[in-house]
Amino acid sequence: MKMTPMTLIAGPCVIEDNTVDTGIVFEIAEELKRQLGSLIAAGEVNLYFKASFDKANRTSIDGFRGPGLELGLKILDRVRAKTGLPILTDLHTPDQAAPVADVVDFMQIPAFLCRQTDLIVAGAEAALRRGRRLNVKKGQFLAPWDAKNIVDKARAVEEKIGIKGKPEWLCLTERGTSFGYNALVVDMTAFQVMSGFGVPTIHDATHCVQSPGSGAGGKSTGGKREMIEVLARAAMAAGADGLFMECHPRPELAKSDGPNAFYLEHVGAFVRQILEFRKLAKNLPKLITK
Repeated sequence: MKMTPMTLIAGPCVIEDNTVDTGIVFEIAEELKRQLGSLIAAGEVNLYFKASFDKANRTSIDGFRGPGLELGLKILDRVRAKTGLPILTDLHTPDQAAPVADVVDFMQIPAFLCRQTDLIVAGAEAALRRGRRLNVKKGQFLAPWDAKNIVDKARAVEEKIGIKGKPEWLCLTERGTSFGYNALVVDMTAFQVMSGFGVPTIHDATHCVQSPGSGAGGKSTGGKREMIEVLARAAMAAGADGLFMECHPRPELAKSDGPNAFYLEHVGAFVRQILEFRKLAKNLPKLITK
């Protein structure tokens, strides 16, 4: 069975510098391309470099947010020009949809905003009109079957504007469900449920191991990095089509989401392991159909 390339979204949580030609995003993007170049060339992986221009949902008022929309998009555009990698970033308000779609290849709606109808409609329309992809993260507060409403909103945009996107233009991402306080749990059945809506599903390997608000003084998010690998393997076995992961060369110095960031030096080896699990899961026959 010939498999489609795995969608891989990887990079730092946020753009950490205000420089357009140098900085941590360039270091990470170039290293990801070096480690994964052979997999990209072989058609096994479609890599999207990700970084946010604004982390609008930080725990504390003092949390680092990034360079903002205008400068952030300039930096991301330059990353693409220098590395040749396609780019993904978040949008947070409907008015950001058009300028983001003008620059990036893959737009993303954060989990906390997945029920904002105006945002989904604006993101979907901008993506469809410019031939981009749109990834919507399922909120920590939603059951997998409730994510169908997200898909229905995006499909309604296709009908309204008369533009049908490519088969994989719309994706849903599982990033864990709130389990009491300061804990998230990944329901592995979510990948089968959400793929039933006719969209690819992506496993968020690093946000799902977060411990919200458990950082020092309750002003930041903690994480259990040691759980990333086992959950990602399980997600591939459960039928996930892609992988989202934040990575950093020095997680202890990262300005956002350091405790759950994957070590950049190990990304290539990790992705190769994940591809083996994906191949095995996709090629096994299904024995129970109902």
